[in-house]
Amino acid sequence: MAVRPSRAAGLIAGCAVLVGVAAAPAATAQDHSAPDDRAAVAGSVPSWATPGARVGHADLDQHRHVQVALALRDPAGAEALAKAVSTPGSPEYGRHLGNAEFLARFGPTQETVDQVTTWLRGQGLRVTGVAGNRHFVEADGGVAQLQTAFRTSLATYRHTTRDGRTHVLAAPESAVTVPAAIRGTVTAVLGLDDSSKTITPAQATATRPDGTRPGVTPAAGDPNSCARFWAETNNANVPQKYAAGQQSNALCGYTSPQLRAIYGLPSSATGAGQTVGIVGAYNLSTIVADTNRAAGQFGAPALTSGQYSTVLPGTFTDQDRCGPDSWASEQALDVQAIHEVAPAAKITYYAGKSCLDLFNTLNRAVADDKVSVINNSWLYPGESSVSQAERDQLGAIAVQAAIQGQAILFASGDSGDNSAPAAAGRAEASYPASHPWVTAVGGTSVALDASNRVKFQTGWENSGNTQSGNTWTPQSDADGRFAGGAGGGVSKLYDQPDYQQGVVPATIAGGHRAVPDISALADSYTGLAVGFTTSQGYAAYSSGGTSLAAPILVGLVADAQQAHGGERLGFLNAALYALSGKAQITDVKPVKAGIWSPFMAGFGFVTVPPATGSYLLDLDSKPQTLQSSTGWDRVTGVGTPAAGFVSALGQ
Repeated sequence: MAVRPSRAAGLIAGCAVLVGVAAAPAATAQDHSAPDDRAAVAGSVPSWATPGARVGHADLDQHRHVQVALALRDPAGAEALAKAVSTPGSPEYGRHLGNAEFLARFGPTQETVDQVTTWLRGQGLRVTGVAGNRHFVEADGGVAQLQTAFRTSLATYRHTTRDGRTHVLAAPESAVTVPAAIRGTVTAVLGLDDSSKTITPAQATATRPDGTRPGVTPAAGDPNSCARFWAETNNANVPQKYAAGQQSNALCGYTSPQLRAIYGLPSSATGAGQTVGIVGAYNLSTIVADTNRAAGQFGAPALTSGQYSTVLPGTFTDQDRCGPDSWASEQALDVQAIHEVAPAAKITYYAGKSCLDLFNTLNRAVADDKVSVINNSWLYPGESSVSQAERDQLGAIAVQAAIQGQAILFASGDSGDNSAPAAAGRAEASYPASHPWVTAVGGTSVALDASNRVKFQTGWENSGNTQSGNTWTPQSDADGRFAGGAGGGVSKLYDQPDYQQGVVPATIAGGHRAVPDISALADSYTGLAVGFTTSQGYAAYSSGGTSLAAPILVGLVADAQQAHGGERLGFLNAALYALSGKAQITDVKPVKAGIWSPFMAGFGFVTVPPATGSYLLDLDSKPQTLQSSTGWDRVTGVGTPAAGFVSALGQ
């Protein structure tokens, strides 16, 4: 199981996780049967922690950090209010509560917090903090102390993840229990298992030949040069599979004026007066200087003093497991994409102490209530990776955000329908994008002409071909011809929300939540030019993935809130679906076109040829089960924003 950043030249990371269904304890486990004064917390044992996979006992001297999640008061009432304030036409639409009002009405009480912290301290654990919204109580302790406190045994298990890596991970052997007196307020105990330690960033790391880098002017007559706009260069020395004008070399990376042109943004759309948030792991110390250097290269204004800020943890951890370099490039992509779409908006970056800390970090952004839109370019490749206990945590966090007028956006993923062997291994929606209280952002491939006009937009679902003499041979690796594409599908866990009814075809949804909701530029072969400092120095490249699409939408929402007098739009989905079929949303459909490239970009869990060569990407040709279509589809949702979107959203 993995939580990852989501993108083509970059992304997806994870969080502290409880996964799976309780398994029977192994024969060697301590007997911790719950006495009458104890109650079990469901979802404590990961599905991979089976007796057959057991290796031995966990190290009793090891220290672990846990989070005890506390329930909302009146969760049904909170969800009803969240729906009312988020639905255009409702008498309560837009009447959001402040953080203090939310806590007074729905948050766990201080008495509850005191009761839980007193019990934890009584077990010899060190309480290290309480979330600002009282959702989590955090504590540290040795394995022996934790076993005694939660009446379970921690063992180690051999677990092979879907990307082929084998890990020895710790997990409880039996369900966690807590005193019956506090069970009604404790919804989960996170951190006792190592599910999140299987996380690897899903970022494209392919090296581009020198002639394909952003800022490099294509050399006259060089067939390998990237194109600054669609078909500016087209390698005539390779087979021409598509009609004239429909085959192009890979793009160098769109600049800021080009990106704004795709969405018809006037110069007045700047996001002025808005503050948006980004949730990620670690922190790139050169981000401001890098963003300003990239702005100079690619036509954006520099950040002003105080426009960018960070909320940092005390320390960073688990660097060996989380790949800080991949998170640095993700941070650069998120910041630069938002800044180019909403150049006057303030940006606050919420840094997790590791890729295992992202739900906690998202909760911090909601509890602070200082940002109106929150970008999340990370995910699990498939709902089956995530336990009910963990899903409940996101639900409570997202409902609070909706009531406070905060929009939470998640990338839909870069592994298409997730049927790739290294992803979910079967067609299913990604998580948290499939949660009905978040906005899932899918992806497009975009061809912009020399005059910054959109020649076409199509769904981002690429098929790979390798040149063989005078023909193109479809690739046949572990993922067949699939070479990266936006995540989409139908949830097996959530019923269809009201906002999708009448828009998502019943023949597709079957009464369930469908993904995505909307889309934006994601294909790295038609991606965004980004620059940041690496261990080898400053690097610029064309980046993509739905972790580009999500921050683009965040910037557009900031512009829309500016157009609405600065008021928060809140949870977006009802307003987005109300625009379906209108001129402010482009209905995305398949286009017969292809992109030649001397390399293949790697996306998340997708297998592609690693060597430099001669490759052709077929656009939106249904390499798996996904393809764009008329109306709502599982690649682009209701479509992609068009001119007028920022003024129409939420009207």
